[in-house]
Amino acid sequence: MLSGWGRVFGPGREVASEDIEAITREATLTRGLARSYGDSSLPHPDDGVVASCRLADRILSFDETSGSGILRAEAGFSLLQLNRTFWRRNFAAPVGPGTQFITLGGMVSADVHGKDHHATGSFGAHVREMRMRLASGDIVTASRTENADLFKATIGGMGLLGHILDVTFKMPRVPSAWVAIETERMPDIDAYLAGLKEAARRFPFTMGWIDTLGASGSLGRGVLMRGRWASAEEARPGVPQPLIRPGLPVVLPDFVISRLTVSLFNAFFYGIHSSKATRKIEHPETFFYPLDAIRNWNRLYGSRGFTQYQCVIPEATGPEGVKSFLNLLRRTGGSSMLSVIKDCGEEGEGLLSFPMKGTTVALDLPVRDDTQSIVDTLNAHLIELGGRVYLAKDRFTKAADYRGMEKRLDAWREIKQKYDPKGRLRSAQSARLALT
Repeated sequence: MLSGWGRVFGPGREVASEDIEAITREATLTRGLARSYGDSSLPHPDDGVVASCRLADRILSFDETSGSGILRAEAGFSLLQLNRTFWRRNFAAPVGPGTQFITLGGMVSADVHGKDHHATGSFGAHVREMRMRLASGDIVTASRTENADLFKATIGGMGLLGHILDVTFKMPRVPSAWVAIETERMPDIDAYLAGLKEAARRFPFTMGWIDTLGASGSLGRGVLMRGRWASAEEARPGVPQPLIRPGLPVVLPDFVISRLTVSLFNAFFYGIHSSKATRKIEHPETFFYPLDAIRNWNRLYGSRGFTQYQCVIPEATGPEGVKSFLNLLRRTGGSSMLSVIKDCGEEGEGLLSFPMKGTTVALDLPVRDDTQSIVDTLNAHLIELGGRVYLAKDRFTKAADYRGMEKRLDAWREIKQKYDPKGRLRSAQSARLALT
């Protein structure tokens, strides 16, 4: 049995090898470190074997002498390996998602975004080219000038256009590997959204936690975080060393994450932060990857697991769009211990890339008997708002709802048909959403 990070399981097995070209010849899907939350890295119900790129993790070239920061590496090279190799050289990944346990292939396939999307866009914006094995078996290069349609459909295309073998992209040079951050408590969603907009004008990294269970007067109260790379003068001595991460040894009982425990956690987390801005120099792992603080943290949600419902609400709907979504969430009874909200910049070139200009809300919801109903209700309202969900996190969206929120789907399908006319490359998620 294979699984996604949200503890969704499916039949099949994976084959891993350093020779990624060999194992992708017959595979119908490639996956990396299996950190997608739902079923996107699980094989189609009619398939049994997927290729794992995790052992194909070599750096193929890096242009350090000219200072361009252009790196070419195999698809299994992870963000963790990148950070530990290049922070000491004052280079950083152009985009930092919420975990560093993700491969370059996964970063392209999900077109990952980070706290700096409003400033630098998603990962695909920084990719120069990819080498890919197509469904036909041919190996081709995809870039903005060569097989450009394949390039755009692969960015955010969840691995359904071809097996990514290696990726070439540009990394920015940074003054240090430490992060200068500010945190500030916000009393309600109006104050939070106003603070988020103001922070985006001054800081490349912005995000925060909100309370989605508060009373009407305090709904959306939260802690706003803003940051930037620390200057050489501000930085702590030396290079940040890898942090010790304790692990959760067992799967907790399903009742541990409940509306009561989430309410208690929310009150505690809000209470320990100051209403005045506090400043400090932070370890980059703590700031960029808070979810990595506890290994196997997905076991918190019990044997049934969890789903992360992450959506983006268009800027055109204004603060009222975000507030209407949060009010609906509260009425449905959804309880989320981890509720993250941040800005997104302009829509990227990837045809199924998730972000658009607006506000993204991410909710970790324990899987219960009513989870499907909650997701259906939220999706119906999201379609009315003109938003969309993030496929790398999705587990419960229905095909009709996804079609209703994704206006670029027909254009993507035309390119999919061109490069994979028999629909050979597929996944459990692509079957659920009728993508293949």
